[in-house]
This record gives sequence, structure tokens and C-alpha cells, in this order.
Amino acid sequence: MGLNLGVDKEAEHFAPVRLSVEAVTLERGGHVLFERLSFSAAGGDFVELRGPNGAGKTSLLRAIAGFLKLTTGAITFEGVEDAQLALHLLGHRDGLKAALNVEAHARYWASLLGEGADAGAALDRVGLARIADLPARILSQGQSRRLALTRLVTAPRPVWLLDEPAAGLDTQGKDLLDALIAEHRARGGLVIAGLHERLTEEATMTVTL
Repeated sequence: MGLNLGVDKEAEHFAPVRLSVEAVTLERGGHVLFERLSFSAAGGDFVELRGPNGAGKTSLLRAIAGFLKLTTGAITFEGVEDAQLALHLLGHRDGLKAALNVEAHARYWASLLGEGADAGAALDRVGLARIADLPARILSQGQSRRLALTRLVTAPRPVWLLDEPAAGLDTQGKDLLDALIAEHRARGGLVIAGLHERLTEEATMTVTL
């Protein structure tokens, strides 16, 4: 299955964006996940979140996206008018509808997120154009993850929040993920990813929870 891993040199560069996490404490169900966490990152950075299961990586990503209330502290963005419209949150679950085929998923995301983005080009980019007519229920784990990654390329957004993005990917799929992250950073995008295994793309910062 062929992959288009080249950086789109015609792509627009993102306006400068900066994220600040200041003395954040998060609790879930009365349990403190972490306390007084602080870091800052800007466009072009790749922040790697490390820690065992239950340390709070997923919760931190959801808090940055605005879906979880902080116990204490603050999370702020500079350079964006609406933080939620400036980011993609890709969870560890692929979020696919079993009965819909690959192309239907891509077209839906292009319509919802991409303001008329080319769904076919997005599928070609992630190596799924040849199986566009297959329903999601028969996709392999790696193919399902590639389809989930399609969301990142249908709508350019400066901030990517990725939760175990390499889960289920084979070596070629991880190469694709590395290339997508590298291109995004080259355009001035910010990537924050919760990881169990390191990617080839080198992080500029590691935050341990």
C-alpha cells in the first residue's frame, strides 16, 4: 500500500501559537492524578507526555482541550481566538462507525471539520485510498488507526493533542505518523502526545506525570 509521506511545501504556515500550563492540579473521582504541573510550549514544538497507565496523560490532554475542569491552576492559549476550534484531539479510541465505509468516514470528517477539504486526497495521504469502499468493521487495527489519523489532515488546525497515536500501527504506519507530525511542526504546528512508546520524531520536551 503506497504512502505519500512528503511535506506539502505549498501548505500555509500557521500563525504563532503558544500554550501555557500553570500549576495545574487534576483530580478524578476524588483521586489526585498530578499536582501543580507547569510547562509551556509553542508552535513547532513536540511535547511528549510520559507516565504509567493512570498517571493522567489522557486527562491532561482532555483538560487542555477544555473537556475537563481543573482542580487548581490555569491552561491558556496565545495566538488563537477560539482554542477549541484551533485544535484536534485524537483519542486512543478510533471513534469509527462499523457500518460506514472508509470513504464515508473521510467525507463526513471533511464536511464537519475541513470546510470542503478533499476527502480522497486525505485517504491517499494515509494510505487508505485503495480500500475506500471497505466498511470499518472489517479493517485491521492498523487500518482503523490510519483512518482515525485522517481527521488530522482534513482540517488544518495548529494544535494536535494525541493520545497513544501509534497504538495498533505497524512500522510503515508509524513512519506515516512521524511524517505527519514532522510536517505539522514544519508549518508551525504544536503537537502534544501521550505516549507509551517513543516515536522516531524527536520530542523537544518530555513532561513526566
